[in-house]
Amino acid sequence: MAIKTYEEDGNVSNPIKRIRWATQRVTGPNARRKRGSLLNRFHKKTGSMEKKRDSDGSHVDGIHDAAADSSEDGDDPEDTRRRIFFNIPLPTDAKDDEGHPLANFGRNKIRTAKYTPLSFIPKNLWFQFHNIANVYFLFVIILGIFQIFGNPNPALSSVPLIVILFLTAVKDGIEDWRRTNLDNELNNSPVHRLVDWNNVNTSEDDISLWRRIKKSTTRGIIWAFRLWRSKTRSKSEGGKGYAERALDEPQKPSDTKRVSMASRSSFQSVRSPIAEDAIQMTPVPSPQPGQGPSFAENSLKPPVGQRASQALSQDDANLLFETGDVKSSAPNGAKEPSDYTAKVYGSLIDPFKQVPGKARFKKDYWKNVQVGDFVRIYNEDQIPADIVILSTADPDGACYVETKNLDGETNLKVRQALHSGHEVRHAKDCERTEFVIESEPQHANLYQYSAVAKWTQRDPRKPGEPGTSKAEPISINNLLLRGCSLRNTDWILGVVVFTGQETKIMLNAGITPSKRSRITRELNWNVVYNFIILFLMCLISGIAQGITWSQSDHSLHYFEFGSVGGKASLDGFITFWAAVILLQNLVPISLYISLEIIKLAQAFFIYSDTFMYYEKLDYPCTPKSWNISDDLGQIEYIFSDKTGTLTQNVMEFKKCTINCIPYGEAYTEAQAGMQRRQGIDVEVEGAKANKQIAQDRVKMLQGLRKLHPNPYLHDEELTFVAPDFVSDLEGTSGAEQQRANKDFMLALALCHTVITERTPGDPPKIEFKAQSPDEAALVATARDCGFTVIGRAKEGIIINVLGEDKEYTVLNTLEFNSSRKRMSAIIRMPDGRIFLFCKGADSVIYSRLKRGEQAQLRKSTAEHLEMFAREGLRTLCIARKELSEADYQAWSKEHDIAAAAIVDRDEKLEKTSDAIERDLTLLGGTAIEDRLQDGVPDTISLLGDAGIKLWVLTGDKVETAINIGFSCNLLNNDMDLIMFKIEDEKAETAEAELNKHLASFNITGSDEELRAARKNHEPPGPTHALVIDGDSLKLLLQDEFRQKFLLLCKNCKAVLCCRVSPSQKAAVVQLVKSGLDVITLSVGDGANDVAMIQEADVGVGIAGEEGRQAVMSSDYAIGQFRFLQRLILVHGRWSYRRLAETIANFFYKNIVWTLALFWYQIYNSFDVTYLFDYTYILLVNLAFTSLPVIFMGILDQDVSDKVSLAVPQLYRRGIERKEWTQVKFWTYMVDGAYQSVICFFMGYLLFARATFVTSNGLGVDDRPRMGVYIACAIVVVVNIYVLMNVYRWDWLMVLLVLISILLIWFWTGVYTAVSSAAQFYKAAPQVYGQLTFWVLLLLVIFASLLPRFVAKAIQKIYLPRDIDIIREQVRLGKFDYLDQYEAYVPPKVSSAASSDVLQAVKPPTKESAPVADDERPIYPPSIAATGTTRNPHSQTGSDGTDYTGHRLSLDYPGRPSFDRPRPSFDRMRSSMDRIRPSYEASNDFTSAALLTRVESSHSQQGHGQGQRPVHGFSLLR
Repeated sequence: MAIKTYEEDGNVSNPIKRIRWATQRVTGPNARRKRGSLLNRFHKKTGSMEKKRDSDGSHVDGIHDAAADSSEDGDDPEDTRRRIFFNIPLPTDAKDDEGHPLANFGRNKIRTAKYTPLSFIPKNLWFQFHNIANVYFLFVIILGIFQIFGNPNPALSSVPLIVILFLTAVKDGIEDWRRTNLDNELNNSPVHRLVDWNNVNTSEDDISLWRRIKKSTTRGIIWAFRLWRSKTRSKSEGGKGYAERALDEPQKPSDTKRVSMASRSSFQSVRSPIAEDAIQMTPVPSPQPGQGPSFAENSLKPPVGQRASQALSQDDANLLFETGDVKSSAPNGAKEPSDYTAKVYGSLIDPFKQVPGKARFKKDYWKNVQVGDFVRIYNEDQIPADIVILSTADPDGACYVETKNLDGETNLKVRQALHSGHEVRHAKDCERTEFVIESEPQHANLYQYSAVAKWTQRDPRKPGEPGTSKAEPISINNLLLRGCSLRNTDWILGVVVFTGQETKIMLNAGITPSKRSRITRELNWNVVYNFIILFLMCLISGIAQGITWSQSDHSLHYFEFGSVGGKASLDGFITFWAAVILLQNLVPISLYISLEIIKLAQAFFIYSDTFMYYEKLDYPCTPKSWNISDDLGQIEYIFSDKTGTLTQNVMEFKKCTINCIPYGEAYTEAQAGMQRRQGIDVEVEGAKANKQIAQDRVKMLQGLRKLHPNPYLHDEELTFVAPDFVSDLEGTSGAEQQRANKDFMLALALCHTVITERTPGDPPKIEFKAQSPDEAALVATARDCGFTVIGRAKEGIIINVLGEDKEYTVLNTLEFNSSRKRMSAIIRMPDGRIFLFCKGADSVIYSRLKRGEQAQLRKSTAEHLEMFAREGLRTLCIARKELSEADYQAWSKEHDIAAAAIVDRDEKLEKTSDAIERDLTLLGGTAIEDRLQDGVPDTISLLGDAGIKLWVLTGDKVETAINIGFSCNLLNNDMDLIMFKIEDEKAETAEAELNKHLASFNITGSDEELRAARKNHEPPGPTHALVIDGDSLKLLLQDEFRQKFLLLCKNCKAVLCCRVSPSQKAAVVQLVKSGLDVITLSVGDGANDVAMIQEADVGVGIAGEEGRQAVMSSDYAIGQFRFLQRLILVHGRWSYRRLAETIANFFYKNIVWTLALFWYQIYNSFDVTYLFDYTYILLVNLAFTSLPVIFMGILDQDVSDKVSLAVPQLYRRGIERKEWTQVKFWTYMVDGAYQSVICFFMGYLLFARATFVTSNGLGVDDRPRMGVYIACAIVVVVNIYVLMNVYRWDWLMVLLVLISILLIWFWTGVYTAVSSAAQFYKAAPQVYGQLTFWVLLLLVIFASLLPRFVAKAIQKIYLPRDIDIIREQVRLGKFDYLDQYEAYVPPKVSSAASSDVLQAVKPPTKESAPVADDERPIYPPSIAATGTTRNPHSQTGSDGTDYTGHRLSLDYPGRPSFDRPRPSFDRMRSSMDRIRPSYEASNDFTSAALLTRVESSHSQQGHGQGQRPVHGFSLLR
């Protein structure tokens, strides 16, 4: 029964949320497919079935690194391509004999979980029986079934193993269930897919028999379940929500004639004959008005002549456009420019094709999406597969996506639809298309894609003509990747090219690993050692028993009724296996279940730690894997993402420089960190600076409102505090400075790609969504200063300039990329003039300035930018250039040809962009702060003090990562930055660079050096840091360079890998983890971090406000980066030390008990007689000795959490793995063996004379009563020994020890009080009533524990460890000051010399020879390189030069008429003395001074004599 359509008045003004209409969620025809098995999750590679790739030059190599290469099955992507046909019958070479497609494309259904319901039990048991102890106990249980080996109760002996397997399976199941739920949620997410048309690329009939059986079974179960539900549930469902109703009842297939309230008729699909009855409308939330570009009804009409025009002809060697008759007109009041023709494109639609018109978009599940499907995605929806965009709601074909799940960035990125697909907007249009996409095969590179769309263009005016072949290139800018989210765009329509495991996000995500902690792995070797000891004892027993029966002169021949085996050899064999059962406790199965209990408790304590609770998201620290908590105490390397992990990804415009004048007041985190290293009290200094900034802020707001009543200025959003800027904008400093300030702000308002979101109100509010947060900050500052971007017109942009709206025509936008390091916008001004505005890295802009001009401006701007960079700010230069109409038209034609190129398109575009971005005029520079998360610098400093090395692996650009490194104290002012960038990407160049840098550390990268590096866990000195980009990293991860690169990084204090893909992140983690044999931790917040999170020993996901992919794949989830300090330094250290001590004590107590049984066999011919009552053997590990050692692992604490944070150096013992070593294991084993000798033989000597009788004449020298003497002594000794090894003696621990000791007395008294105890009857009063029992007990305790006590005393008094000294200081009250702090220890203000880390001596450096000026490398001040190379011109011989030597370069001529107070600038400049000698300074000139001497290397005159290009500069020191 159809649900009545919900209606809403469309005239409601200012709705909070606009409602869009869609059908109910219904079950698709393929929605009941069962999940495939693990072996079938990776589909057949398409390369073996697809044609060889044409050498058209459009293929882009995928990323091949260590991680990616391991997943290849031998197919070479260079030789394959993917062809996808749309409404075109498959050619013969693409079909098999039955007519099915040869290409077997993968399903879109994914699974990241390790188990399925069918595979859980066998697979989990397979993993558990990787534990050698479990295999052993299973064997013992099977052995005990045979009564010949004397096991009194085989069934009872199997209970411990069953319990262990069950508890472990429950734990694993809970962990994997969460991943399964996420998989199901994603696979069953809704998407609008075109149905009732023929997708020739897939065949529904080509399904295996096994899958058909599973599908039929699933349908039957679901049908029966729904039939039962329909009879039992209530008929009334009025209270149910949309999701519940949609899932409860199956609906008829329905059409999604989905329209927005604003433009409902714009993209309404053609109704099918059953549409009236099939559509069941349900309101679905839609974006608010103004969130994205809307389109009017007439926007769907093709431009004049477009349908008849053609796209790029494949036969045209010159790649020229065919053009229509469209001409441009100049703006009002401008001179009419020369006529030029506008380019038009062809269309994928065949105008003469007849279609049935039945196709429609239906809401379906993600898992049903197939390669070749048409899909429609709506605003805020996630992308279900890799999709080529055909059309969007925007008339220009633009859409905006958020790629946070891919690269961690929350900023929006622009993607463009194919020009030939703009007309494909409805379901009927999809039916009328005919085209082929020839794509490169799948690869993991997120930033590259190459394909081409080919079709036959027919002229609607000439029906009889066959048409011409056309093609349009497809790049990464036309591709939406799975995992992205559509933002600020009503809808897009596209076609699917990759699904499921073949999508880029899945190629970058590894299979969910099964992680085991290092101690657990090493524990298997200790169990093997115990096996060897057990084997030797059993072998001795078997041999001795066989020899005994082989001799005829023993009394047993007279008193026994014959042996069990009948002959000596068989008796020895049976005795061997009987001894295995008797002595089985030597391999402690109770250890494993105890460790599971301990780790579960530790996970609970981590979860319950309120100091790791993130209140903003209501998120505690959540352990996802319970069995690796001890690895947290051995972390040596941390690999961190940057955006969203270290930073908030919130940019704030702080400072700028215009026409030689610096503006802006700020006190940055990097500046505070610099002053802290100087010993300055940053609390006082910060309070003083912030007070001044607050006063200036009030003054600036007053000036801005006096200048212009800006309705879009909001006080709380102002980040640029510069009252003198407002004064200059009013003209206080003259017309020239006023004009310069206006031109600067106008450039910020015009040179960008942001989109506006306007929120009506009083006052109105305008927010900006940009591809980069930097862009949003720049445009927001322009808005605050009166240059507000109101929105975009059809062909331009509207700017409110100090209260007056003006429209500027955007002619071209040359976007930023990592190689260009700049972006430009070509704008036609209201007066008709054409300007190019360019912003980018300072070195890049300086190299493109007009030669011989603005000498003073260049000098001052460079010095200011260097000063800003030293404050940790991200710097950019702003420049412009005026173009003539003729020059622009000539360049535009070249640009259009390059944009349509199929071969080397990116190179050609960059070449044409480079041609026009020359002879620029400098306007000034900007400085932006990317604020860190709270506590990041202190956390990194604390982790560094603990000896942990932090590497940053980010997809962001190099300059950004370096600035963040300085802000968060990862980099400091004394480090030499090794900028590793291989420009020519040749192996020879990479090897030469590696060898050069290795030589600076006096190493060559040999195997001997690698072995030494594995043993050396000391942190490197803070002298060097390495920065490398993704392309260079790809080279260095090759087999011939991996070892050298690893050793180079090992000697660097910090490593920053920039522009790296997710698979490269995982490869770096794997390189360090396996190469140096260390414990690694990866932390990230996005899906792009999943691969490295899974590769590391410990993966930590940060629960961001958006996206939880990293969290779901992690072992621990936290809310903020700063919580790592408690997770690692407190809980990790505690867990590692507790488990190490627990395991050692477990082996100890078992060896004491087992050897006592073995010593007894000496006196009964090794016939495997039980010394102790069998109940003792069952209860010794269950009750008598279990609680103290378990609670030692749960509650023991050497120092408190506050002291652990105050003295992070205590953690280094875990890095060096000194808590659990083989020496410690054998020490405890030898100690246990000694104590077993004391316990048994002192008892034996008591009875050895055979004259032992009680006062009533009854003897207590029989086997069970002798066993009471020895067993009670062992239990007391073992429990006291455990107590001696516990650091924290609180009432609970002492009580547990007492209870465990008293339990054996209690059990002996109760059990022997009943006659069923047989020979053991009344043993308790008889033994406990003897004085000899108590005397023996005291003597045994004293003799057994005395060596351990003496050894501990000597060690703590004469050979104290760090923890011993700290514990003594705690007792003396030296850490009482910590009581005033609640959570963590605030950073101490100390001089640099007081820091252990900073006291590392730098390696001697060779004296540099003078370098010619034209041979010196050029460095941008934003990188702010440093160095310690000795200055050959220094008179003192000290490293570097005093910065005061360049003061003259900073004292630029000021304006004599205006005394400008600049407290922030002056304060920063005065603090530069001897703080940051840069690399340039060490070569007798600063980077700022260098930039002033740079003439444009890209000017029309070409390279000047003695000049060198600035592009691709690299820091080599």
